[in-house]
Amino acid sequence: MPDVAAQEEAASETREERWARAAAEMQPYEQQIPGTDVTFRMVPIPGGVYRMGSPDAEPGRNNDEGPQRTVVIEPFWMAVCEVTWDEYDLWSSSLEKLRRPADHDPDDVDALADAVSRPTPPYVDMSFGMGQDGFPAICMTQKAANTYSEWLSTRTERRYRLPTEAEWEWAARGGTDTAYWFGNDASELGEHEWFKGNSEGVYHRVGTKSANPYGLHDILGNVSEWTLDAYAPYEPADGELVAPFVEPETEYPRVARGGSFQDKSKRLRVAARRASHPTWKQRDPQIPKSVWYHTDAKFLGFRLVRAWDPNASDTAEPGDGDPSSDDGR
Repeated sequence: MPDVAAQEEAASETREERWARAAAEMQPYEQQIPGTDVTFRMVPIPGGVYRMGSPDAEPGRNNDEGPQRTVVIEPFWMAVCEVTWDEYDLWSSSLEKLRRPADHDPDDVDALADAVSRPTPPYVDMSFGMGQDGFPAICMTQKAANTYSEWLSTRTERRYRLPTEAEWEWAARGGTDTAYWFGNDASELGEHEWFKGNSEGVYHRVGTKSANPYGLHDILGNVSEWTLDAYAPYEPADGELVAPFVEPETEYPRVARGGSFQDKSKRLRVAARRASHPTWKQRDPQIPKSVWYHTDAKFLGFRLVRAWDPNASDTAEPGDGDPSSDDGR
């Protein structure tokens, strides 16, 4: 049942008071995926107001990064690292289900998690020999990333999802307004992120480069990351945009953010955007092509967020108020 008193108290708070309460209440935590020894870490991202996009004078700027808009973001947690194969294969290859002890007595959560759709087995090694233990999962469609989020939410009884494009940029900036979270000097990129200049043509284990001010590793490099949004031009906006989100209505294009181990420094700028395209699965021999795999997107992965709800308890039903709960995405 909803906590009416808590809802009334929250409704009387100013935005600044609510964000201050979130800062006091939200703590970093480690999430163990039930039934496994696999864990991942989440850190709190504060609420705030920022200028989304890049200024006209930023070197390397693309036209789709403006006009800049003033955006308001509510507090949330974000994964410290990109989702790894260790996490992803528990769902995509049914490893969590297959590893249950023979005497395991399935419960309601098991039944709900097992009912979530899974991909068909891939016809090639989707890591392309670059490594799996501790390396970022790659080549999934946005639908696959969303479905993994649905499975994980069911499995953990906490609501996990992809970030919106606006949430991603706010988190990636880490409170800064420069081209990269560490400043404007691209020559420093190799100290902080994996990109074409230092990757030797492969992705790397997550968390091996420095974290941004919010504690996020590989946020601008290693692999690009799915967001929830459809790709669309920025529209001019007067005043503040609160939690903007562009609802996908077609399969393409949708937004990935952050550069990858294949990219030059220009694409690793915080404001840089990437639109998905059918060529990302051009070598898929299936007819019709898979809804789960992007065979030609070795550069593409994802990380998860979890919203902070000032009116809710720590656990909630997956999908409630969650923009990733639409099965059509």
